[in-house]
Amino acid sequence: MSLSNEVVLRPRFKFSVNHDNEYLLGLFEATKKAQSDFVVIRIDDHVFIKIPKAKQHFWSPQLHLEINKDETGPSSTIYGLFGPNPTVWTLFMFLHFVVAGLFIGFGIWAYVNWSLGERYVIQVFLTLMMVIFWFVLYFGGRLGKKAGHDEMHQLHHFMRDTLRSEDIHAID
Repeated sequence: MSLSNEVVLRPRFKFSVNHDNEYLLGLFEATKKAQSDFVVIRIDDHVFIKIPKAKQHFWSPQLHLEINKDETGPSSTIYGLFGPNPTVWTLFMFLHFVVAGLFIGFGIWAYVNWSLGERYVIQVFLTLMMVIFWFVLYFGGRLGKKAGHDEMHQLHHFMRDTLRSEDIHAID
């Protein structure tokens, strides 16, 4: 698994396996009961692998797997997505939208004052502050990703170990 792309905040991967998706989902169901290092939740064709609450921190990632049956034969495609806790992700998206909305609002306010020939220094300052806040949010997310990097590898190794437990070989 390559995590070298420095721009991606939520890394994704995809690979195929020579087994039926129900069999693979059953493997995760079995490991759910056999270990306590990770929380495994299955909903239909989706598997969520998380760090237990006692070991979690604000930036702890989770691994979302979607295991789809291939129509061409007895193989399956696994789509994986690393991401923060959905609550943290929602908070970050909300803050990004607030900053973007304020940027547009302050920009319009500055333009209106400029076109009316009035002072607009404060509005330009506030508009530039929104750009700075956006960079703070972005780099905060990057630091959060870095803080959860080791846990991302733990989640990935757990997934690989679960899939290899029955001598499963990936197609690609």
